[in-house]
Amino acid sequence: MNMYQGYTPQPVVVRRGGFGTGIGLAIGYLFTIWAVHIINVLFFGGTLVYFGVQPLDVSSLWHIFTSPLVHGSLAHLIANSVPGAIFCFLIGFSGARAFWEVTGITCIVSGLGTWFFGGIGTSHIGASGLIYGWLAYLVVRGIFNRSFAQVALGVALAFIYGGLIWGVLPTDAGVSWQAHLFGAIGGVIAGAIITSDDPPALQAKRAREEQRRLQGWRG
Repeated sequence: MNMYQGYTPQPVVVRRGGFGTGIGLAIGYLFTIWAVHIINVLFFGGTLVYFGVQPLDVSSLWHIFTSPLVHGSLAHLIANSVPGAIFCFLIGFSGARAFWEVTGITCIVSGLGTWFFGGIGTSHIGASGLIYGWLAYLVVRGIFNRSFAQVALGVALAFIYGGLIWGVLPTDAGVSWQAHLFGAIGGVIAGAIITSDDPPALQAKRAREEQRRLQGWRG
């Protein structure tokens, strides 16, 4: 006996995110990187820079998850604070799940890209790889989830932060262009593959398509 017989699943649109979620994630981001920096300076004398990505050093491979939290100076920290908080807020507006998916994908792609292609004997730290990934995601996500509002936001952000494009090129000594480049690539990948930020209309359409597929399978 088919346990689903006589039951027709209905499309469900899940409401996510909003202003509160975005603010919470932005504050959480700022609190985390500032707390790590203060602890690093006051209690470890700056030695937490050891947890940066050290290219082709197998023992440091897991540092791809710690390197975004560590900053080498107050100026470095401040430079990553404002844009990072803005992007956290904008992504968080679509929901915490979307934020963590984008952040996870970006962190892994940026970290692995830096680990493979960064200079031997260097250590790469800072949240800028995440920032490039968050920005790239925000710029392209409207194209993939067919949201006019998100396309408009992407165009606006591309115009405002267009100057960051130079950060993916090896133009400044001491700047991890590898983290920037692969972070941006990770953001584009996230924009192309995640669905948790789909607008309600697209979410409902996909639910209907899944419903028809299941009905065809049962038939």
